[in-house]
Amino acid sequence: MSTWQSQLSDGFRSASELLAFLQLPAAGMSAAAQADFATRVPRHFAALMTPGDLDDPLLRQVLPIGDETLQVPGFSDDPLAEQQNAAPGVLHKYGSRALLILRGGCAVNCRYCFRRAFPYAELSWSARTQRDALGYLRADAGINEVILSGGDPLMASDEAIADLVGELAGIDHITRVRVHSRLPVVMPDRLTPQLHQALTGTRLKPVLMLHANHPREISRALHERLQPFVRDLPVFNQAVLLRGVNDDATTLAALSEALFNSRIQPYYLFLLDRVRGAAHFEVPEAEAKVVYRDLQSRLPGFLVPRLAREIPDKPNKTLVL
Repeated sequence: MSTWQSQLSDGFRSASELLAFLQLPAAGMSAAAQADFATRVPRHFAALMTPGDLDDPLLRQVLPIGDETLQVPGFSDDPLAEQQNAAPGVLHKYGSRALLILRGGCAVNCRYCFRRAFPYAELSWSARTQRDALGYLRADAGINEVILSGGDPLMASDEAIADLVGELAGIDHITRVRVHSRLPVVMPDRLTPQLHQALTGTRLKPVLMLHANHPREISRALHERLQPFVRDLPVFNQAVLLRGVNDDATTLAALSEALFNSRIQPYYLFLLDRVRGAAHFEVPEAEAKVVYRDLQSRLPGFLVPRLAREIPDKPNKTLVL
């Protein structure tokens, strides 16, 4: 039986190999775009794609194409002005919540990732980084929630996560730990019993925030692996509104229904962060509002995610409607 670590090493590392697996010509990818931002796709996620369909919405999220090389005004390497970090490994944008960049790598390189140019090498997590980050958290009694992010924090081992969560539980003013991860969606076997214990084994109230953009991403394997987690902690989803992926109310409604069927609560639908290389994914705000109003008409309120965007230096997410 394969482990999530072996699945991680067995994933596709080139667009040409991925396209061959999907019975598509290599001409569908851009070598220049791949050189700028490497291809990384787990086999589980690739198996959810439709062979022979270059416009498959899951493939579109991970395939490097020529549009990424276009220079588009308003798009930059640091669209959220995050690279002035408060302490090594720490981002502190919102008063009561601090975010830890636990791991720089990810199981999948989504082409619209707002941190695709983030200087992870300068902020690599280490014993010293963890000590400094914990010191920063201890010194600010206004912080009551810690968000584990990346990259993807679930690239860390279960043991490393358990150690960190245990340290956080020793800081009196911290009450919650939140994990933001796409890894369970693209590789469900990452949801191990040991991870469950690491998140639920202290006094802290854990929250899991997943990232799925399309209903086909809510696979049977994800549903099954997730059930011990949804019984013991709240699980939410945040999606990004992406041109050619989910920019219509029918797809978004199907996503919300699929999430709810697996006991995942739809939470945010974000407008694209304007990172260099991702302009072809952008849905203009006026069009997004039309799609969103259509979505509202199709679903009960508790299944409608909040349409929002993140604006640098704002103290919270900004709701669009």
